[in-house]
Amino acid sequence: MQRRRWKIGLLSIMIAISNMAFMPNLAPAPEPNPPPGPDRFSIIAVEYTAYEWNLLTWKKKELACSVVVDHEGMPLPGEVYRDCGETIYQKWITQPPCIIREYKNCEGFYAVLIDSRRKEKEIGMQLAPAGAWISLEGCESVPSTSTNICETQPTLVITGQEPLPNESIIQIAGTYNGEAFDCDETDICKFRIPETDDDGVTVEFWSYSTYGDSSPVFTAEVRVKLVDEGDPDQLYWYVDVLSSQWQGGEVASCSDAWGVFPPVGGAPEWLSTPTQSEELSSDIPYTYLASNLIIQGVVDASACPDGGMAAGNLVNQCGLEKSRDAVKEWQNQFDELILTTSKETGVPARVLKNLFARESQFWPGIFQAGGDVGLGQLTENGADTTLFWNRSFYNQFCPLVMDASICGAGYMNLDEADQAALRSALVRSVNATCEECPLGLDLSQADFSIGVFAHTMIANCEQAGQVVYNYTGSSPGDAATYEDLWKFTLVNYNAGGGCLADAITNTTGRGLELTWENVSSHLTGACAGAVDYVNDISK
Repeated sequence: MQRRRWKIGLLSIMIAISNMAFMPNLAPAPEPNPPPGPDRFSIIAVEYTAYEWNLLTWKKKELACSVVVDHEGMPLPGEVYRDCGETIYQKWITQPPCIIREYKNCEGFYAVLIDSRRKEKEIGMQLAPAGAWISLEGCESVPSTSTNICETQPTLVITGQEPLPNESIIQIAGTYNGEAFDCDETDICKFRIPETDDDGVTVEFWSYSTYGDSSPVFTAEVRVKLVDEGDPDQLYWYVDVLSSQWQGGEVASCSDAWGVFPPVGGAPEWLSTPTQSEELSSDIPYTYLASNLIIQGVVDASACPDGGMAAGNLVNQCGLEKSRDAVKEWQNQFDELILTTSKETGVPARVLKNLFARESQFWPGIFQAGGDVGLGQLTENGADTTLFWNRSFYNQFCPLVMDASICGAGYMNLDEADQAALRSALVRSVNATCEECPLGLDLSQADFSIGVFAHTMIANCEQAGQVVYNYTGSSPGDAATYEDLWKFTLVNYNAGGGCLADAITNTTGRGLELTWENVSSHLTGACAGAVDYVNDISK
């Protein structure tokens, strides 16, 4: 982005004047008078087939009652209750099976279909409500964060949306930091926003429709900071927006879930996403990767002692030197896809790259014939976390494995066999091991797995945030910093929510602040390995 220079002083006065002129009808908030909200129902006539059943007594074949249903097959218990009353319903659902040849001894009733005919009925249908979206004008987004950089004082844009034909948005209204605003006779509302403190301000906004109702009330947290980046003559506006209605560029999924802004000026490097994949390039002599490249014949180490290998399929120093170029090329082949995935999901690209380096050294198979699979070494427990905590991913993945009608119940409501089948399918989806493939790997499967691991990280963001809330009583953003919440997420990914919960409980139980330094000191026993894991990925 081309960034202009300006002098503060006269420009600051001009900005202040511009701000006053551009703010639409901004005034102290009146007494609470919320908009009506969506109120959209339409009555439509539909044709259907009505089936009439008679319930007769087994012993005397006497009519007990009639039941009319709008589907093929026997009346359902609820329909018997509706048309026949509680007494007959109780007998109907508790009566023992009847042996037909001995029907005179049978208790209760049997059903006989006596008629079917086409009918028409009126049903109420809820219509799509009006909506409203929030964005910024003239700013550049920072990948995988909620941060936007503006050269001039930022303009907040709220856009109404009317999904119904022949209807339109006639007004945008809301409150900005407790002050009411409205923009009449338009579906777009724009106004310049001033600098805020580090906690930002709350914006409520909604739209009114010619239908006679309004959209729901939406909220956003907005932070605006004026930063000189070390040069007081060169100022930039850093704007962060957290809202479900954000339309201003890439998502910041974990930040939004936690309700926390990243540091002003951008996140630390390990939580960043570069603009070019070349900036992710690394040149680390990974020994596990080198040994696999030698074993699969990618690297010729025949001139080395023992073919470049030591006991236990470990690479020796000569083999490591022979494989250096191949190791460098291999560890960077996924960089472009990592960057693309990061921009699509909001998971920082360097987090993904560092995660794969730590977990598998970029060899996307099964580690030592264990249960850890793929670039990010997914396990059955990890798959369970992904499917439970990342509902949007579950909704996409489940229908690929089983019937969509089963998936609709949600992961937690599936029976154990279906849950196990989904977990197994998810683990298999990230396993690039392929006996008949070159190098014993299906690299297209490895490419697919990068998106799965990004969504797995989002699931761990959600669970880590819930753990923080459960054991502190505060929202994640109020309890810890953006960077520390990411470190807690890595603990959750590596050691599980139980380890994170115990460490947070012991930290807060001693009256200590919820920081990584304090929490990490309480990761003990089987959980202690997570400390080195987090420090390695975040260094």
